[in-house]
Amino acid sequence: MARPKTKAELQAELPKAYERLQQAISNLSEEQRVEEIVFSEAFLLKHKEVHWTRDKNLRDILIHLYEWQLLLLHCLENLEADRFLPEPYNWRTYGQMNDAFVTKHQHTTLSEASELLEASHRRIEDQLQRMSEEELFEKWRFRWAGHSHAASYFTANTISHYEWARKKITYYRKHPHSGI
Repeated sequence: MARPKTKAELQAELPKAYERLQQAISNLSEEQRVEEIVFSEAFLLKHKEVHWTRDKNLRDILIHLYEWQLLLLHCLENLEADRFLPEPYNWRTYGQMNDAFVTKHQHTTLSEASELLEASHRRIEDQLQRMSEEELFEKWRFRWAGHSHAASYFTANTISHYEWARKKITYYRKHPHSGI
């Protein structure tokens, strides 16, 4: 999917991407929804991105999505915010922040994670509805967005993130206990 270039495109694609994610989750067995996600050493040699080993279960994936949406919501509700990532993190150290999200939610249940993500998704949709085309696509409009525009953060923290999670979940469903 191409990146949305208008508010209407963003509003149209956001629920579709969320539904594709929910469909991928519904395709998991009950066991797969709660068990540890393990990928083979051979797979991990080819796929070196940290998230393949960071997220140990579906809850971790959902919490990752939720926490990144909270970052966006914070900025959208505090338009004068200076930065997108909270102190002490920056774009070189955000991996540590992702690890902190996992640690923070070790006692969050899968059901709670699902509810949190649903709620943050709805809040994102509400924020999107309230914003003008200019607010979404004008570069340098918000300090927290830097040289980019708010729409790119919407896309990154929802549509693109949902696709990342959907692909990961789908791969796991097709290769459970990935000893292959």
